[in-house]
Amino acid sequence: MRNKYVANHLLNRDGNYYFVRRVPNDLKNLYTVKRLCFSLKTKSYSSAIRMIKSVSQRLEDYWFGIRLQNMNVPAMHLIKTDSDNDNGPNIIDALQLYLKLKGVGKDKTFIRTANRNVEYIIKVLGNKSIQSYSSLDAGKFRDWLIEQGMSNSTVKRLFSSVRAIINLSISEHGLNIVNPFSKVYLPSIDNELRKSIPVKSIKTVQSYCRISDDEPRWLISLLSDSGMRLSEALGLAKEDIKLDEPIPYIRLISHPWRRLKTRSSQRYIPLVGEALWACRRILEHNDDSIFAFPRYTSINHCNANSASATLNKWLKSKLMDDYVIHYFRHSFRDRLRAVECPSDIIDQLGGWSLKSVAQGYGKRYKLSILRKWMKNIEF
Repeated sequence: MRNKYVANHLLNRDGNYYFVRRVPNDLKNLYTVKRLCFSLKTKSYSSAIRMIKSVSQRLEDYWFGIRLQNMNVPAMHLIKTDSDNDNGPNIIDALQLYLKLKGVGKDKTFIRTANRNVEYIIKVLGNKSIQSYSSLDAGKFRDWLIEQGMSNSTVKRLFSSVRAIINLSISEHGLNIVNPFSKVYLPSIDNELRKSIPVKSIKTVQSYCRISDDEPRWLISLLSDSGMRLSEALGLAKEDIKLDEPIPYIRLISHPWRRLKTRSSQRYIPLVGEALWACRRILEHNDDSIFAFPRYTSINHCNANSASATLNKWLKSKLMDDYVIHYFRHSFRDRLRAVECPSDIIDQLGGWSLKSVAQGYGKRYKLSILRKWMKNIEF
């Protein structure tokens, strides 16, 4: 066995490339090894170089989040504060408070997203006291996000996160100030193109899934005809799949390893088409796991990021256009609209938030009615 370091964090072992990096001293208590080493599963040098950059960035983001939650974060006092005369909490203080109060029980994605968004603010505006940021700063921050190529919807989600972090700090510290990020103009998302996968392409993907007939393809088939979010499907327990009922369905509920996005996300989804086939294959699969997709899910969490990257890569190899897994959800809504399904039934099936107060009155639609509309979009 011949080992040769060919670049920073990149090892060539008998023609295969490995990512190698020492665990930082302040984080060694989190690991069982002193050095991280795993195969990148490629023999291409150029591919390996791109992959180690991505892996390194994800590690840095993860380690940064852990350090921020540690009260004794190394060198945190060295981060520049632009308003030395203002004794109010700065943006990092606000983040730490937010994670302490709101981060309990939340998954790694929630914590990583909050950390990343504050990193953006520090990069563009500096680590100021939250009382020192102005609406001019917020506008500058918005412009920078757009310049990075972020979509309008992404910018709005990011601003929503930043507003929540600052609002909590304002409330907890009893500050008499207006959140400068609350009134900045944000571009409308009404005219933003929302891509979906054409019916012909969905059928093509489903036929490939039948041929491969493995766990990742069952997941894709389930998403293609159910309208579920990726994390919702990944976090299913086998007992959530009800095939022995007169109307087969999925009982989508929250689990310790996977929370649901909103209250509307908890729902019943009738199984038709390839989603029904996928669920049958899942339950026929002979293993002792309680999870529908044990490759990506454990008792602690479900790894949606890993699944998304793997599935998107496979999907791109089968279709000419640059589609991603989430576009199945967009297509699901479009297919229901095409058969003139009422909007409140569409929202109930997809777990979308209610658009009006009136939609919240009365009981939800029965499973039999939901199935009727699902059968209308079955291929």
